[in-house]
Amino acid sequence: MATWSKENITIKSGQQVSAMAPIIISASRSTDIPAFYADWFFHRLSEGYSAWRNPFNGKYSYISYRHTKFIVFWSKNPQPLLNHLDKLNTLNGGIGCYIQYTMNDYDKEGLEKGVPPLTKRIETFKRLVDYFGGAGLVIWRHDPLVLTDKIDSNQLLDKIERIGDQLKGYTERLVFSYADIAEYSKVRRNLENNGVKYKEWLPEEMVDFASKLVEMNHSKGWGYELATCGETGRYPGIIPNHCVDDRLIVKYGHKHPELLKLLGAEIITPTGSLFGTREIPSDAIELEGGKYAIIKKNNKDAGQRAACGCCISKDIGEYNTCPHQCEYCYANTTKEIALANYNRYCNNKESETITGVNNANL
Repeated sequence: MATWSKENITIKSGQQVSAMAPIIISASRSTDIPAFYADWFFHRLSEGYSAWRNPFNGKYSYISYRHTKFIVFWSKNPQPLLNHLDKLNTLNGGIGCYIQYTMNDYDKEGLEKGVPPLTKRIETFKRLVDYFGGAGLVIWRHDPLVLTDKIDSNQLLDKIERIGDQLKGYTERLVFSYADIAEYSKVRRNLENNGVKYKEWLPEEMVDFASKLVEMNHSKGWGYELATCGETGRYPGIIPNHCVDDRLIVKYGHKHPELLKLLGAEIITPTGSLFGTREIPSDAIELEGGKYAIIKKNNKDAGQRAACGCCISKDIGEYNTCPHQCEYCYANTTKEIALANYNRYCNNKESETITGVNNANL
């Protein structure tokens, strides 16, 4: 896990506390901050800090945003971000970001009762791409791929095809994962409690699905970079994803020396030689102005799953706070607990924590 520098900060009560000061923020694997907590998050950014509860020991600690240069947003409905993204340009010399946008098509089956209709989510996707002025900063995730008594693998392909046709030209990458229900007791329990008759993926089914998806991507002319999230299996034509991606962060945040130093990245301006232009390395990250960057260190976050390709970041979300009410949720113990926490937040949206808890109660 990343060891961030620490600094003393003064919180609203006037108390001086020690806070970790991350450069890269993940917002968040644990809950949908853009959909439900965007107002809170951007208020905390302007205040310069928030408090975070460790899911393993229940203890609170403080996070300073003074040195934050990049944010990776995760969401199933990032529409509220459109009201806030301009603020990133005014903080810390400009904070970069990109969005991991999970857009599944489970409307008919009711597996995601709290998300807007698919048509509305596609509209939001396109609005975000138009805001950024390019397709590279909004990444499409169809995640997880859930098999049930009402959804087979061919139907999942049909769902992806319908969305893929509409997002052509609006994104560069499609990320997916196979629902591994047996490995996650919380997911299994939630599915069973919600009466969903699920089915585990077999290895041969994964291979067949991946092959058909690669063929569809080619035949439809989508041109998506296909990637898996947290999968140990390897499939021709599909790469392992890095959801918090050091290459994307360098590409879109390379103007910050702190980011480059943290990630071990070097910017190079190609120069000629007696024998012509120097060859650009195959793993170079293309930048504007003919420059490129190379990363010289391994930035994998050791605190994540072994199959996870994410680079170092500080996740600021909390479990049991997402009210999307997805039937397969891995982040909530129950819907009732999540809704209770969200309702407490709604009564105290400027609190130091995402659950409406202030310093006096820490």
